[in-house]
Amino acid sequence: MKIGFIGLGNMGAPMAANLAKAGHEVTGFDVAGTTAEGAAVAESIDAAAKDMDVVITMLPNGPILRDVAVQIIPLMSGGACFIDCSTVDVDSARAVAEDAEAAGLLAVDAPVSGGIGGASGGTLTFMAGGSAQAFAKAAPLFEIMGQKAVHCGAAGAGQAAKICNNMILGATMIATCEAFALADKLGLERQKMFDVVSTSSGYSWSMNAYCPAPGVGPQSPADNDYKPGFAAELMLKDLGLSQQAAEAADADTPMGQLALSLYKSFVEDEGGKGRDFSAMLPRFVARGRE
Repeated sequence: MKIGFIGLGNMGAPMAANLAKAGHEVTGFDVAGTTAEGAAVAESIDAAAKDMDVVITMLPNGPILRDVAVQIIPLMSGGACFIDCSTVDVDSARAVAEDAEAAGLLAVDAPVSGGIGGASGGTLTFMAGGSAQAFAKAAPLFEIMGQKAVHCGAAGAGQAAKICNNMILGATMIATCEAFALADKLGLERQKMFDVVSTSSGYSWSMNAYCPAPGVGPQSPADNDYKPGFAAELMLKDLGLSQQAAEAADADTPMGQLALSLYKSFVEDEGGKGRDFSAMLPRFVARGRE
């Protein structure tokens, strides 16, 4: 396929590189001038969209996605597929899909889980919203860039799934970090706690696969001075989206709201910006009961 890829940041660049490595003709564009290995460089955003079979976007937020969509949808050929892999608000995802479909395009919102490592290794999980026809066209590309793709429903369903997943992740990571900090104060060795919890009812992805305690469990950002696999400010963004959605849907999410508040303080006031979201552990260790 001829694929245009717009947004070649930490996630987008390796995703585009994997598509090129698989033999697709990839043309990439990023406002910052970044490139992807094996991909041709578009001189403009228009050049990355015109005459492409598929255009993939990986952008920072909903307003930017809407702006890009307004620019590229009129340039895309009828029947082409617009796949947005950004994590944005549900309303933006649905609005862009509606505009794309009105122009005769196939549209999929497909945010991802798996972080930078998953993008590089081609092991992402895609949560997709859109028509069955659109998902079918995008699926072979998801297989290259990831290890799993779930068709969650109509337009916006992919974003809904991502938001709900990351609300769980944020709250679970906070609870895991709190528990390690409490274990420290109770004189319980971290390795012993991991050995128990990882095989007991406290089992979670945050504990078993992404343990926030250095030297415990599988290799994680905690073993690399909390350099981001998934940055705390990105978790803050996703928790903000979850609470925006909860308010719009009149859903009661007190744990999600508290997780948002804690990550907001961590990122904005406590030096968490630029650190992995699991760096909540040293944050709790340094603090006493208030």
